[in-house]
Amino acid sequence: MRRALRLLPIPFSIALALPAMAADEGKPDNWGLCPIGDAVPVFPGAPPPATGLTGEQAREKRAQENTNIEGDMLSGTENNPVYDGNVELVRGDQYLKADNFKLDQQAGTYEATGNVRYQDSGMRVIAEKAHGSTDKDTHQIDNLRYQLVSRRGNGGADSIVMQGPSGQLNGATYSTCAPSQRSWELRANRIDVDTDEGFGVARNAIVRIGKVPVLYVPWIKFPVDDRRHTGLLYPAVSSSGRNGFDYRQPIYLNLAPNYDATLTPRYMSKRGFQLGAQFRYLYPDGKGVLDTTYMSNDKLRDRDRGRVAFKGEHNLSGQWQARADLNWISDQRYLEDFGNSLYGQAAYSMTSTAGVWGRGQYWDAGAQIDYYQLSDYTLTEDSLPYHRLPRAFFNWEQPFGRWLKAGVHTEAVRFARDDLKVKRFTDDGFEYTGEVQKRYGGSRLDLMPYVSTPLQGPSWFITPTLAWRYTGYQLDGGKADELAISQAMTKYGVDAAGVTPAMIAEFRNTSPSRSLPIGTIDAGMFFDRDATVGDKPYLQTLEPRLFYLNAPYRDQDGLPLFDTAPMTFSWGSLFRDNRYSGADRQADANQLTLALTSRLIRQTDGKEKLAVSLGQIRYFDGSQVTVPGEPIIERGKSAWVAEAQYAPSDRWNIAAAYQWDPKFRREDLATIRARYLIGGDGVVNIGYRYRRNTSDGSDLLEQADFSFLYPVTPSWSVVGRYYHSLRDHKLLEALAGVQWDSCCMSVRVLGRRYVRNREGELNNSIQVEFELKGLGSAGQDTERTLRRAILGYYRDDLYLVPPASIRHQNPETSDPTLP
Repeated sequence: MRRALRLLPIPFSIALALPAMAADEGKPDNWGLCPIGDAVPVFPGAPPPATGLTGEQAREKRAQENTNIEGDMLSGTENNPVYDGNVELVRGDQYLKADNFKLDQQAGTYEATGNVRYQDSGMRVIAEKAHGSTDKDTHQIDNLRYQLVSRRGNGGADSIVMQGPSGQLNGATYSTCAPSQRSWELRANRIDVDTDEGFGVARNAIVRIGKVPVLYVPWIKFPVDDRRHTGLLYPAVSSSGRNGFDYRQPIYLNLAPNYDATLTPRYMSKRGFQLGAQFRYLYPDGKGVLDTTYMSNDKLRDRDRGRVAFKGEHNLSGQWQARADLNWISDQRYLEDFGNSLYGQAAYSMTSTAGVWGRGQYWDAGAQIDYYQLSDYTLTEDSLPYHRLPRAFFNWEQPFGRWLKAGVHTEAVRFARDDLKVKRFTDDGFEYTGEVQKRYGGSRLDLMPYVSTPLQGPSWFITPTLAWRYTGYQLDGGKADELAISQAMTKYGVDAAGVTPAMIAEFRNTSPSRSLPIGTIDAGMFFDRDATVGDKPYLQTLEPRLFYLNAPYRDQDGLPLFDTAPMTFSWGSLFRDNRYSGADRQADANQLTLALTSRLIRQTDGKEKLAVSLGQIRYFDGSQVTVPGEPIIERGKSAWVAEAQYAPSDRWNIAAAYQWDPKFRREDLATIRARYLIGGDGVVNIGYRYRRNTSDGSDLLEQADFSFLYPVTPSWSVVGRYYHSLRDHKLLEALAGVQWDSCCMSVRVLGRRYVRNREGELNNSIQVEFELKGLGSAGQDTERTLRRAILGYYRDDLYLVPPASIRHQNPETSDPTLP
């Protein structure tokens, strides 16, 4: 029999209170080791769960629908129907089945008994009995087991009692483990929940691993939905030779719907107490984050220490945005002491940037300031770049028809430097002498309009480009004197003391400039043919390319060097119109690049199996423009540049780069990297890097790197890295660890030894992390360490852009930079 009634839904969603404490950030949990099948199987005949809706949206949708009731037998009266045998109630995504169902419409009460089964989009429940009053909105479910649908998790309760939005769970449990493999379980004698307020209070909660209680919480308040609430976050505990025992306890403050804060008291047994604070805000046109830390009297440095960082953005219009990324540290040892990786030492400065940026269909522009702070105590402020106070730029490029394109690059910058505080090194480090050295800067305007004719067909292209580059300066008087002294020393062969005022006057120029034309022709062809390797079809390509560059010589010794340096010679250098990174030098050139690339592409899926490239520059004339310490490029040939990448299988990838200088008959660069993927998670990386200093022929670096994640069994795996400088005979980083993983729990133990500063001092640390999947983790963030040490620890990292640099990281909570 079938009958349609209006019936309030039974609010079983209270059972979501326990799993609401779980963290959803980071890498998704792996449930591959879990047994097939749920703690509460799917009920045949139940409607499919609603997808793409939040819990509130699902409740609003089902409130618009009627409740349909069916049963084998109907008795009683119209106001007091009694259903017996296979009773089913359906309302939207909700499904209730029981042996018997009684309804008293006058009293507004109901009772379901005998094999009670309930399902909605969030969970499935098996219970002994459910009864309550729809008029008073009171409900009780006795002796139940539940299985979450939208996320992994299951458990039970002696009873659930609800009245309106408030409810109470008695004798409740929760775990993401299968009932047959209960590695861990959370139990609570009583949980009070208020769904209107969005929080619950658990009393006498215990976390058990196996049968052993490992955590007891007499009282804890936690959210039961996506709304934020003030409270404690998971702590982090570690130990290292640098800081000793290290404990952090984040405290979250929900201040308003669009802004919040997190306080992080931190105790380091060797240093003392530190307080960190983070403030976040969000509004329709922007967002921002302010991070600060402060330590009063670091016991190892005997001084107050701190850090301030702000990153924010504001949308001014559809095309313009204001952004700021500001950083400050109290001293030059801060990153060394409070970062936890050798990679942080690659950053010798902290960068602060603020400005406005805009972009249109054919243009982009901006105005910004860039300020640098020294973060390496072994260097002086002379090693810092010039501050750019400010920098403005405008770039425009637009096609005119099919065969013509015009554009312009413009930049105007004011360069400045702080006065240099002279310091001398002592046995205890360094000390300032009290002397101040005045330092000078200047302004620069760089303009480069250009036109090009991009001619192309299906298998060829040729793009001639003609540009004119003008660079002019307005120098401070002291900067002009410095340049004049340098030119006089070069011309007359004297030292600085031998330069006379007459010599300075001969070369002194406060507004030097340079202008010259630059012409390039970029041309190439594409040939392809069908090929077969084994029994698989491939497409083989042959791609010759020519690049001609011509720029006349201009004497540039009278121009300053504000932000310009030679770029590292590489495959990309074969096709650049300038071998310098900035506008202070424009290389003269009369040269032709000859390059050839061949690829083998699998036709079934487009995967590149092999790519080989070879190229060289022919210098028809020598290049006379240089920077101090750089040799003149003579007429002849550059080093051969070769690159290759080969994938013997879908699991193997081998890449190599090589540079051979025929003039000196020596290799300038050699790198090789091999990666092998093991199963679904394992990886082995082997790398070797060598580079020569082409200026003096000395070895610049020679390094070997080996890292791996090897799954011994589905549950056990070992990880490691050995990173060594062959040139210096020094260890850079050694890491070894073991991981154990189960359906619902994992443990990682790591030992690390790594370089902590530029002086080569080593630090030791042991990191341990326990993760209860679906609930949270305790200990050091070992996954972050492994992700940065082992390329491919997360498979997705093999296909993603590397993470951000130091100015976007917090050294107190993470490695400042990534390799």
